[in-house]
Amino acid sequence: MEIPYTVERRPDTGLYNAKIGIWLFLASEVMLFGALFSSYILLRVGADPGTWPRHWLDWHLGGFNTIVLIISSVTNVLAWASLKMNQWEKYRMYQGITMLCALVFLGVKSYEYYDKFHHYEITLTDGRIADGHLQKPETTTNTVVIEGRFVESHAELMDPPPGLAHPRIEIPRSQIVEMRNYGPSHNNFTGLYFTMTGLHVLHIIGGLLVIFMLWGPLNGMWKTDPERYTNRVEVAGLFWCFVDLVWIFIFPTLYLL
Repeated sequence: MEIPYTVERRPDTGLYNAKIGIWLFLASEVMLFGALFSSYILLRVGADPGTWPRHWLDWHLGGFNTIVLIISSVTNVLAWASLKMNQWEKYRMYQGITMLCALVFLGVKSYEYYDKFHHYEITLTDGRIADGHLQKPETTTNTVVIEGRFVESHAELMDPPPGLAHPRIEIPRSQIVEMRNYGPSHNNFTGLYFTMTGLHVLHIIGGLLVIFMLWGPLNGMWKTDPERYTNRVEVAGLFWCFVDLVWIFIFPTLYLL
């Protein structure tokens, strides 16, 4: 039995079934990310002056990733347009660029996560705080080695000035009261940062897998049912463009404000 409206448009909506489904799914995604953005805004507005982190993220990396995703959206649309014009090789090329951009984005994000998990705040017995990146090869059972600085209070950590020197610091473990990295449990900011960007990364991976499956293992449908195949590419593209749009909101919210 043939499933109706997989290619032809429904008379009540003017859309085929898969396109209706993706728009309904994206509506739920708007509510999901909307809740996270709302949480971020409420926590930041409610924070006491000088207690909310600023400039903890490298806007150069965030800006680069933004450009990469914008390029991927353009190539994704060009890939779909190539199918509409029956240009299979151009579709393969454009969609290949889309997947390459996704891998570049994931690579940059992995570097950012690695940096945060190796960045430590160390409270000392004399009340000072050592802040910097752990040098694992040099760290021993008796000494912790970081490249960073000493501060007198948490307030100095909230908005570090640019261009800080990061000398090598050796700290005896006997002087350490607490030592924790800048992972999700560090404070509200890092918790929301990892939640929002981590969820976004999962969407990138999911979209990349769908695009790859259509581009590679499932591309035989182009020969047997080209219109339905094109519709699947369009639906995947709508999801991909939504994911890119979410990042365009995440970037200024977390990296610039």
